[in-house]
Amino acid sequence: MELRAIPNTPFQVSTLCLGTMTFGIPVGEAEAIRLTHYALEHGINFIDTANIYEGYTRFVGSPGGVAEEILGKALIGKRHKVVLATKVGMKIGPSDDDQGLSKVHIQREIERSLSRLKCDYVDLYYMHRPDPSTSLIESVEAFSNLVKTGKTRAWGVSNFSDRQLSDLLKVCDENSWCRPVVVQPAYSLLKREVENELLPLCQGEHIGVIPYQVLQGGVLSGKYRRGQLIPRDSRQVEKPEWTLHLTEANFDLLEHIEAEAQVRGRSLMQHALKALLEQPTVVSLIVGVKRVEQLIDLIAAVEDC
Repeated sequence: MELRAIPNTPFQVSTLCLGTMTFGIPVGEAEAIRLTHYALEHGINFIDTANIYEGYTRFVGSPGGVAEEILGKALIGKRHKVVLATKVGMKIGPSDDDQGLSKVHIQREIERSLSRLKCDYVDLYYMHRPDPSTSLIESVEAFSNLVKTGKTRAWGVSNFSDRQLSDLLKVCDENSWCRPVVVQPAYSLLKREVENELLPLCQGEHIGVIPYQVLQGGVLSGKYRRGQLIPRDSRQVEKPEWTLHLTEANFDLLEHIEAEAQVRGRSLMQHALKALLEQPTVVSLIVGVKRVEQLIDLIAAVEDC
C-alpha cells in the first residue's frame, strides 16, 4: 500500500488508517485483534482510536477505554510497526470534569490511554473536539508539554472548523509552542463542506488531513440502492445515528456520484476513496469495519485505484 508523509513529522503512513470505533460491540475482542493483525500484515501501518471508543454501547458519559484496551493486547510485540493515534476531550464519566481540554484532564487521560494501550507514548494525540470552557492557551500548552515530555510524538485536532484551527495556530505561534501536524474532519463525497475553507487552510499551513466517515457510514460502499431493502446487518439498521439517512435527496446525490465513478471506470467505493486521496492535503483515510472481508475490499479498492 502507498505510504504518505505526515507533514513536519518522520511518519510515513498507509493511505488507509484502521479505525476502532466499533471495537467492543459489535466487534468483540477476538475479532478486533484479528482485524488489527490482518491490517498490519497487509500494508496498513496506521491505527486510530480514542479514549471514549467502546463500540455501539457508547453513550455520553460512559467510561470508554474498551478499544484502547483491545489494541493494547493486539499490539503486544507489534507496537514498533504502527503509527498509533488516540484522542481526548469527549465526556468519559458522570462529572463535568470528565471531559474537555483542561490541563488536568489532558494529563490524566494521556496516562490512562497509555496504560490501556500498554505503551510509553503515542505517535499522535488529538484534541477530539473544541472545548469552549477552557482557554486555547491552557489546552495548547498542555499538548506542547506532552510532546516535550515524550508522551506523544506529535499532535492534532479533530472536529475543528477552519476558524477554530486558525485561532489555535495563532496561539501556537505567539507562544512558540509546537503546532498540530494533522486535522481529522468528517469528510466524504456526500459531505464536502471542508473543501471550501478547511482544506485550503491546511494546504497553506502544511497540515495533513486524516478524514473520517469517508464512506458515510457505508452509504458510499455500494450496498444501498433506491427501492431495495436495506441489509439487516448494515449500519443503517444497527446504528443509524452513525450514518447518513437515505432520503430521496441523498439517493439523488448518491446516484450522481456513482455515475461519475462509472465515467472514470471505478466502482462507487473506489471512487469515494480515490477522490479524497486525490486532494493534495489528504494523507490517509480512516476506515472502520466489522469483518475482515470488509477490510479486504477496502484494501483492494485503494490498491486498484
